[in-house]
Amino acid sequence: MHKIIKKKKMAENTNIFEIHAPVVAKKAKSGQFVILRVDEKGERVPMTIVDFDRGRGTVTIVAQEIGKTTAQLGGLRAGDSIVDLVGPLGHPSEIMKFGTVVLIGGGTGIACIYPIARDMKKAGNKVISIIGARNKDLLFFRKEIKSFSSEFYVTTDDGSEGQKGFVSDVLKKIMSERKVDRVVTIGPVIMMKVVSDLTESSGVKTMVSLNPIMVDGTGMCGSCRVSVGGETKLACVDGPEFDGHEVDFSNLMLRNRMFCAEEKSSMERHVCVCGKRKKLTLGK
Repeated sequence: MHKIIKKKKMAENTNIFEIHAPVVAKKAKSGQFVILRVDEKGERVPMTIVDFDRGRGTVTIVAQEIGKTTAQLGGLRAGDSIVDLVGPLGHPSEIMKFGTVVLIGGGTGIACIYPIARDMKKAGNKVISIIGARNKDLLFFRKEIKSFSSEFYVTTDDGSEGQKGFVSDVLKKIMSERKVDRVVTIGPVIMMKVVSDLTESSGVKTMVSLNPIMVDGTGMCGSCRVSVGGETKLACVDGPEFDGHEVDFSNLMLRNRMFCAEEKSSMERHVCVCGKRKKLTLGK
């Protein structure tokens, strides 16, 4: 069992959890992930490690309530426990002095670029960070990421905060004005595809973090296979970061939609059960 030390709402349907997991915290590095189960009958879901504290023996994750498991997780409070938290898994981000590094985060990927920004800054890079969301209510980690960035930009689809438009608009402008040595982008698959397409013609190496369907996280099940450079790779053991110019995004997007019906059914059952429990409690 792993105790939740802290829980805080970061944005709409998005929570940050600090979880006691000293074995994981001892070896965790930026870019790696954990796989957790909320309870004994729960599914295994991958979550990127957004921070860790070796002294406190804790790891921090950010979870958006978009399915049954993340909804269950969102219902927990500080002091509650989850049954499993396995990791650190996957290869850490490649951190070295590249020069000018642009980090791009969208959705929960905003949290994922935070530790990379911190480590890239420590390695002596000029860090330019861009975060984006549909609206200002879905943004978070602004101060944390900005503290390690030489330049910091915010975009929203509706213009409610920062520049109206997309992260790729800002990246395009930056690349037209100066030399960029590396790009790292984490977020929705379509966002990572657009960014990778934009940088490919310039030859700027672009790393993407792929969290497709994962089950065991050890490479045994093959659920997270992706096509990279014409070869089949397993995101859990070969990644999660890959060269975005070599990823078959069309195939990845198809695979990500494979279990939409099952996920919807599972969520509907969860909401139905929770609703009945709530009515019973109110009835008492």
